[in-house]
Amino acid sequence: MKKAWSIFKKVLLWLFILQFVYIFFCKWINPPITITQSVSLITGNGLTRDYISFDEMGPNIKLAVMASEDQLFPDHDGFDIKAIKKAMKYNAKHPAKARGASTISQQVAKNVFLWQHGGYFRKGMEVYFTFMIEKVWSKERILETYLNIAEMGKGIFGVQAAARAYFNKDARNLTRAEAAMIAACLPNPKVYTVKPLSRYVANRYDNIMQQMNNLSGDEDIDALVKEPKEKK
Repeated sequence: MKKAWSIFKKVLLWLFILQFVYIFFCKWINPPITITQSVSLITGNGLTRDYISFDEMGPNIKLAVMASEDQLFPDHDGFDIKAIKKAMKYNAKHPAKARGASTISQQVAKNVFLWQHGGYFRKGMEVYFTFMIEKVWSKERILETYLNIAEMGKGIFGVQAAARAYFNKDARNLTRAEAAMIAACLPNPKVYTVKPLSRYVANRYDNIMQQMNNLSGDEDIDALVKEPKEKK
């Protein structure tokens, strides 16, 4: 038993060290493949992706995903406490229609280091990785990674692959309406499709464009959208 316990502790120690190494690796290098991407391949949905740099993404899609997914992204430390409390109250009253409150940082933590679903254990791990990337990465790097690895259609990962698949253009050339359509599909990209245009996306993308207009002019938002800083 002592030998088994010793081996177990060594395995845990190495796993702990390796996750630190991978966090720092992904600060500069895009993840070779994620669990979600692997599942997409295994289940037959394929894997279409094309990692691009932050500068190549263009301003509209950056603004669209913040308007859609996380309007406080430049300001919070990884968690939107008010949104979490609001979601908890809503879910207590509507258990059959659970509402999430994940920030972009939380979604990156889940998509890069973890897996979809998984209950409280995965959520606990998500908190840890969110905390770590907020401490180690820049906000630019978190947003860049999100836009490169988020699923934006069945087997389509990242904004460049989505822009090419849906509009036959590069991400940097997306119009506000096109960027808003892609952002609208993010809650469930296999169901809320851009092509063909689902009812949900058709109803939601106009609202996202309004939110984009509201956010334009915010100093912190504009710093991420218009003037990418040198990566740290």
